[in-house]
Amino acid sequence: MIVYSRAKEIKTKLGTLLQKPENAIDLIIPYPEKPEKKPEKLQKPSPEEAAEWRDSLDRMINNNYGLATFRSFLRSEFSEENIEFWVACEDFKKTKAPLKMATKAKKIYQDFIQNGGPKEVNIDHFTKELTLRNLVDLSPSSFDLAQRRIYTLMEKDSFGRFLRSEQYQELTK
Repeated sequence: MIVYSRAKEIKTKLGTLLQKPENAIDLIIPYPEKPEKKPEKLQKPSPEEAAEWRDSLDRMINNNYGLATFRSFLRSEFSEENIEFWVACEDFKKTKAPLKMATKAKKIYQDFIQNGGPKEVNIDHFTKELTLRNLVDLSPSSFDLAQRRIYTLMEKDSFGRFLRSEQYQELTK
């Protein structure tokens, strides 16, 4: 009986969410936002270290200077929202406090996933719907599918252009 009751509760929540997707996040996570922290000062890598970034996008974005440089490159291509989304998801995964997690999830959804969001990333309808459903029971993996899709997009598209860019070439000299 308890399983049936829980299943019915989830079905009702999802039905409500799917009827009003533009307001659905407020039904799940109605928490206020907090301002972000200021970035730290970055140390320029050696040409050898920068050259190692060619090995993988992951290696580059896990270096603070590499991340900042790649972000600057994406800004010049008008696709900075991709790396901002990836960074926001990484930060979200490290959040332990439920209230903070809910606040961050709401902001990520509104900024990057919701149709018409100010920094909406290019993901398919299925991924958007699954991500919204994942927000019913928040966990550090709630945005994993969407984050993987955006990472793959950056890896297959933007990363190659970045490696050929003058900006990157200057770092390896």
